[in-house]
Amino acid sequence: MSDKQFNVAMVGLGFGAEFIPIYQAHPNGHVAAICQRNEEKLNKCGDQFGIGTRYTKYEDVLADPNVDYVHINSPIDDHARMSIEALKAGKHVMCTVPMGRTIAECEQICDLVEQTGLKYMMAETVVYSREFLFVKELYEKGELGKIQYLAASHPQDMDGWPEYWKRMVPMHYATHVVSPCLGIVDARAEYVSCFGSGTVRDEIAELSGYSQSVQSCHIKFHDSDLSAHIWRFLYDTARQYRESIDVYGTKKSFEWSLVEDKPHVLHTAKKPEKEIAEEIEVPDYAHLLPKEIQRFTLPAEIHDAGHLSFIQGGGHGGSHPHMVHEMLSALLEDRDPWPNAVTAANWTCVGLCAHESAKQGGAIVKLPEFTLKQTVGANG
Repeated sequence: MSDKQFNVAMVGLGFGAEFIPIYQAHPNGHVAAICQRNEEKLNKCGDQFGIGTRYTKYEDVLADPNVDYVHINSPIDDHARMSIEALKAGKHVMCTVPMGRTIAECEQICDLVEQTGLKYMMAETVVYSREFLFVKELYEKGELGKIQYLAASHPQDMDGWPEYWKRMVPMHYATHVVSPCLGIVDARAEYVSCFGSGTVRDEIAELSGYSQSVQSCHIKFHDSDLSAHIWRFLYDTARQYRESIDVYGTKKSFEWSLVEDKPHVLHTAKKPEKEIAEEIEVPDYAHLLPKEIQRFTLPAEIHDAGHLSFIQGGGHGGSHPHMVHEMLSALLEDRDPWPNAVTAANWTCVGLCAHESAKQGGAIVKLPEFTLKQTVGANG
């Protein structure tokens, strides 16, 4: 491991502050600046973590020649704008999900990455969670056999979250269920068909412009015999929080626990019926990380356990240090991070296209061609 360090500016210090101690401990990371509109919160965070360079304006971050890349954790409506501005300013980008709110935004980011050769990574937590890494390992070792089908769910009651969530529709925040299905076999989505179901209260319908509570989508994989089923809701449906993936193979299948903190289940084919299902405990994957940040896969290292993301999400399956390490490794090795811009666009546009399908009663909607490219950027 090289001792070269990259200077990151943390933009948004609610959820974003969780990453600061990881960067500070990583041998290749250095938090050069922090950015937050609220000066009181900015200074509190800067004092807590000993960071002297502090900005209340994003344009000042981009003008700072010491900043190599920005790690964006702003509200969703700002993701694409901030990513685009950073790429135009010559900064690499790591941005929390989703990539953008429109297909045009996603395409503009992909075009800029291709034109500049800069790195873009969408910080998708699920594909770096211990559960995903476990199933991915089983698949790559051949223990699942041929994958036959995938399913994923992300029910979440967003009452109590920031007000802008009331203007969202379920599939516009679908990457947590899209990404593990496509990511497990490194595939792209070709087209989708989605249905709405039920109704939300008038307040939500008026703010979001959409009246149905649940959206349920089938994804057809490109150049593959596979498809997947995903579903989402944000309001007015009773269900404990869950981000899940179920993977069905010819030899073994993995099913995510139905209830938080209960065991996951592994099914093994051709055993006596009562022996097919086995409750399992998924191991941690801290050993994949530099020793300096291995401890951050554990919830005990979360510095603000009161954040709603962790109350419901349980620390995102230990994913945060893996994402930090992937971005820093990509910069160090001069390669695309995973997911890169085109992959992130495909995952994000599945949800955008799914919502359009739901408005048309389940009509097939194809993913835009630019999301099917296999490479992007200067290094492929």
